[in-house]
Amino acid sequence: MTIDTTHVGSLPRGSELTPLLLARDKGEAYDAAEFDRVVQAAVDEGVRKQVECGVTIVSDGELGKVGYSTYMIERLTGFGGHIDRKPAADLAAHPDLSKKLSAMMGSQEFTRASCIGPVRLKTLEPLHEDIRRFRNALDKHGKPGVRGFLNAASPGLVTAFQVNRHYPSHEAYLADLVDAMKPEYEAIVAAGFDIQLDCPDLAMSRHTGYQDQEEAEFLKTAAANVEALNAATANIAPERLRMHVCWGNYEGPHDCDIDLSKIIDTVIAARPATVLFEAANPRHEHEWKVWRNAKLPDYKLLAPGLIDTCSNYVEHPELIAQRLERYIGIVGVDRVVASTDCGFGTFAGYGKIDPDGPGRSCARCVKAPTSPKPAPGWPHERRPHARSRARDRARLRQARRPLRQPQRRGGLGGGGRALCKGRAHGAPLRSRRLDRGAGGDPCCLHRACRAHHAARVLQRRNHRP
Repeated sequence: MTIDTTHVGSLPRGSELTPLLLARDKGEAYDAAEFDRVVQAAVDEGVRKQVECGVTIVSDGELGKVGYSTYMIERLTGFGGHIDRKPAADLAAHPDLSKKLSAMMGSQEFTRASCIGPVRLKTLEPLHEDIRRFRNALDKHGKPGVRGFLNAASPGLVTAFQVNRHYPSHEAYLADLVDAMKPEYEAIVAAGFDIQLDCPDLAMSRHTGYQDQEEAEFLKTAAANVEALNAATANIAPERLRMHVCWGNYEGPHDCDIDLSKIIDTVIAARPATVLFEAANPRHEHEWKVWRNAKLPDYKLLAPGLIDTCSNYVEHPELIAQRLERYIGIVGVDRVVASTDCGFGTFAGYGKIDPDGPGRSCARCVKAPTSPKPAPGWPHERRPHARSRARDRARLRQARRPLRQPQRRGGLGGGGRALCKGRAHGAPLRSRRLDRGAGGDPCCLHRACRAHHAARVLQRRNHRP
């Protein structure tokens, strides 16, 4: 069975495109025809490379946007000015590192507006332009089995980046955003594409925007954001929806990141069927275990990040396969999509990822030598998985207990059955003959029993006079 491959969406903007995006973002004069030509060429090349690498769910790279979280200020009313964001909690403790990262990744020159008035839909024309360019690129470079998706900011993400300076409460701000963003979401799906809702507000914002809140208060904020997302997508089928959760696409300490275990129920409560999340970087790779015990509805798909997008390292296909098989073992091969940790170019002119890096990384992801079968030791067909593993551990403990003599019920000739006590499970012996285990004791030949009887043999040998 073929496993679908995708990525989070954004791709690096080239040196020709970045100045045009920044000029448009700042309201400066620019050549609209030249802008459209350059963006269309970039989208064409981005789609061509994705398809060439074997990616089956492709995007336009968000190449017509200055950033994934600020683009909407040209599409909605109620935003203005420019504010400086508070430093991330993990970087605030390391000012020298923060300066090094700024020098390495570039300055964030895009507009950081705030909400200063009622939020209403102003125009969908930029979205229609994105759809037109993406469809043109797919017509040129698409092939059977390849489908497309477009990114959009979730209501909660908008509140995290465009700070509220107008509404009396966070909930009131969200309510107007639901009405303002819903037409964009529905237009993307009506155009024939899936939609990805970017939701770093459920994780990253804990240490980059809401670091002054207590954890319990932040979790309430995150829950309200998910309710708003669900309301805004109420008319869209869950299988057409994706959501991406991340802790920030930058190479910082990330020692202030909230644990996945604390937000996973909130994430699962969202309507999108496909959940994309970080699973490759050093801070969050270990959290694959959290998904074992998650109460995941059967319609949900997991799209773990198998590639670290904060590094120019190109992961070995074997490592990618190992990461992928962890999730196959939890939910099965038909409910896993291979993805990336985050975008390759979240903002124009910002980031250290080489423009050719995404192609190399995605090619490795596609070529990862995964098997459609579950990884050894991860029987995904036994649900729930955590109970299966607990049961196996209990059986092994029982196998190490002192040997009990087999019991008979009325004797073999009287209709009774001999019971194996090798692991104290009371299983009947095989047929009417008394098979002999390695220790010479009656055995049902279960592997745990055989292991117990083998240990019994060693015990007898060690106590010979």
